[in-house]
Amino acid sequence: MSGPGRPMNDGKPWCRDELVVAFDLYCRIPFQKTKSSTPEVKELANLLRRSPAAVARKLGNFGSFDPELKKRAISGLPHTSHLDRVVWEEFHKDWAKLVLLAAVVRAGLSTAPDHPELALVLPSGPSERTRSAKLRVHQAFFRDAVLASYNNMCCVTGLPIVECLVASHVIPWSRDESLRADPTNGLCLSATFDRLFDRGLITVSDDMKVVVSGRLRDHPSPVVKREILDRDGQPVTPPVRFRPRTESLRWHMANVFQGS
Repeated sequence: MSGPGRPMNDGKPWCRDELVVAFDLYCRIPFQKTKSSTPEVKELANLLRRSPAAVARKLGNFGSFDPELKKRAISGLPHTSHLDRVVWEEFHKDWAKLVLLAAVVRAGLSTAPDHPELALVLPSGPSERTRSAKLRVHQAFFRDAVLASYNNMCCVTGLPIVECLVASHVIPWSRDESLRADPTNGLCLSATFDRLFDRGLITVSDDMKVVVSGRLRDHPSPVVKREILDRDGQPVTPPVRFRPRTESLRWHMANVFQGS
C-alpha cells in the first residue's frame, strides 16, 4: 500500500496534520467501520504511509473521547496521546475549521507525501470560486458525518437507501453559517421527510419524537395518513454520534414548524 521506496511511518509519532485528517475520517464513517479492512481506512493509510491497522487504532482512540459512544456503553481504544485530545477538543468545537484544514492537508499530502508535517495555508479571498469550493467541502462533510451517525438510515422511516437520504439541517445554515458543517445540527431523513421537515410540516421534539403539523390532520389521502400522520409521536432512531442539540430542535419547533 505504501508503494516502493516509501517507508512506513508506523514507528513515528502522529503529527497534528495527520491527526486532523484522521479525525475528519472518524466523523465521516460509521464507528463500526473504523476497521483496517474498510476502504476509506486503507485509502487514508496509503496517503499517510501508515498501515491500515495503525489508522484504525487512531480512529478508535478518538472514539474514547466521544460522549455519545459512552452513553451507549461503547468504548474507544485506550492509550490515547495528549495531542489526540487536543485535536478532538479543538475541532469538536470548530467544524468549519476541521473540514477546510483536512481538505488542504489531504491535498498537501497528495502532492508532497514525504512531508506530512508540511505547514499548509487555508485558501482565502473573496472570489466566488473560493466561496463555492469551500461550500462544497462543507456540504460533503456534513452529509458524510450525518449519514454515518445514523448508520445510513432515515431516522423516521428506517429507509436504508443512501441515494434517497438527505442530511437535513435543523437550523438552516443560511441562518447561522457557523452550523453549516456541524453534524450536531443534522438529521438523516429520506427525501420526502426532508422536504416535510424543511417546510415545517413535521418536526422532532426534545425527546426525539416525530411531531406532525395540524395542517395535515384532515388530509383526505389514506397515503398521507399511513405514511405521515400515523408517525406522529413515533420515536426517531437516535444517532450513534452527533445527537442534535436540544436548543436546535426547539428553534425548529418555534421558527419553522407549522403547528396548526
